[in-house]
Amino acid sequence: MDEIFKRMKQVSESGDIDAFYILIREDVNLLDHIDKIPFVDTPLHIATSAGHIQFSLEMMGLKPSFARKRNLDGFSPIHLALQNGHIKLVRRLIQADGNLVRVKGREWLTPLHFVVAKGDDLDLLDEFLLICPDSLTDVTIQNETALHIALKYDKLDTFKLLVGWLGSNWSEKASFYERAILNWKDDEGNTILHIAVSKNETQASTLAVKHLLDWSYNIVNLNVKNLEGKTAWDILQGQTHVDNSKIRDMLRRDRAKSGSSLSTVHCCENYLRSPFSRVVGSLVKSWARLITALSDEKRNALLVVAVLLVTVTYQAVLSPPGGIWQDDTNTCNNTHEGSRNPRTNYQIELNSTTTQKAGSGHPGINDRTQFYTTVVHPAGSTQLRTDNETQCNATATHIAGTAISLEGKMFSFFLIFNSLTFMFSNIMIWLLVPVGEIGFLLVALTLGLCACYLGSLTVITKNATMPASFILPVMEVCFYPIAICFAYQIRTHMVQFRRLQDSTLRGLQIQSWEKI
Repeated sequence: MDEIFKRMKQVSESGDIDAFYILIREDVNLLDHIDKIPFVDTPLHIATSAGHIQFSLEMMGLKPSFARKRNLDGFSPIHLALQNGHIKLVRRLIQADGNLVRVKGREWLTPLHFVVAKGDDLDLLDEFLLICPDSLTDVTIQNETALHIALKYDKLDTFKLLVGWLGSNWSEKASFYERAILNWKDDEGNTILHIAVSKNETQASTLAVKHLLDWSYNIVNLNVKNLEGKTAWDILQGQTHVDNSKIRDMLRRDRAKSGSSLSTVHCCENYLRSPFSRVVGSLVKSWARLITALSDEKRNALLVVAVLLVTVTYQAVLSPPGGIWQDDTNTCNNTHEGSRNPRTNYQIELNSTTTQKAGSGHPGINDRTQFYTTVVHPAGSTQLRTDNETQCNATATHIAGTAISLEGKMFSFFLIFNSLTFMFSNIMIWLLVPVGEIGFLLVALTLGLCACYLGSLTVITKNATMPASFILPVMEVCFYPIAICFAYQIRTHMVQFRRLQDSTLRGLQIQSWEKI
């Protein structure tokens, strides 16, 4: 067995594929025997060290596990290829298997960490990130990210590339990755901002901090403390032998603070105090858990139903049953009476004026128009008048835009149930949309739609009598504010849960990152 292993090593060093298959004819389980050894220089290790591209790819196809196996020094084949400068071979390996960028070697160093520490091939680093974006989340046994390593080895261009790549990444997890990685702490509790400001090289530190703040405005936590209780501002304050005035100005502009001035409130204070109401707290908790546990399919189905209900109920208030009046109307029956003249009926508009010249047909008699009064004389009676009079018997009036069926009891029931359906459908939308910036925008838009609904309700119920006139104040003062507050409490509970989940996952490794 030792003899065939030696011959395999010689074949791998020469990269002779034909000679390799001659050995396989002698022992078809040869590769399996090698694979059973925990730490060994496999034929793939030997071939990648020598830079044999075709032989290395042949080995990967026959035994993919060799690509992740460590040798006695703790390195995988791709680590050896990088160490020996076989960049073309490295590119072919990651083309065959992109996840090789995340293979952990000695001290949990990945190929990405190696390229960052070397810092002389930005094109290869960019290829690594394009092929395997998740590789940027890998940390070493010192809990250092690739950005920590770039600053540690003074690779400013590499650091700027990584920060810029995070800031311009549009992948599904980009926002979480950016916030988590840029605020990641190493074993000493230092973020990349702590390390950048602690460098004695003033110009490099200034450029690194400026680039970081420009790309990650409002994302980098300027006031986070390390294990010594120091913020980035405290580190700057302790540097008396270097000119760091430019960095001070940048941090002061972004309101950086010293550790002693920060609040000492415990991060879990919310869990230490009792809820303001057991009933409301229980309801909020139950709904938040129920919505969080919904699958994407159920969430999408409920959103479709809620949107349809909002559409139907909003259209119903725009076109209520019976329709709406198209014009303003106020009619009345007017009676023009004079001396021994039969009563003459005619219609005039409200606020109109009937004008006759005094003395025309009725000499010496004054003219006047009277509204909202009716003078009725017994049938057959005659009555001489001392003046011309116009009596107005007002009939029912209406205003343009109001509902024709406004005074009906069934119309009041329609308004009540239509408004409740609209309100609860909007609440479902608020609770089902994702937590985050997009969710906040959608909630704001639906609140605007609710305001439009209340405006439409105000128009169609203008000058209404009970019970229709009671519906709008109740909706505006009671139901809608209570519903909005309840939905806000549930979303706040969901946001707090998401933040707790994110902060917990930041302390875990590969598997946890993949479960986001």
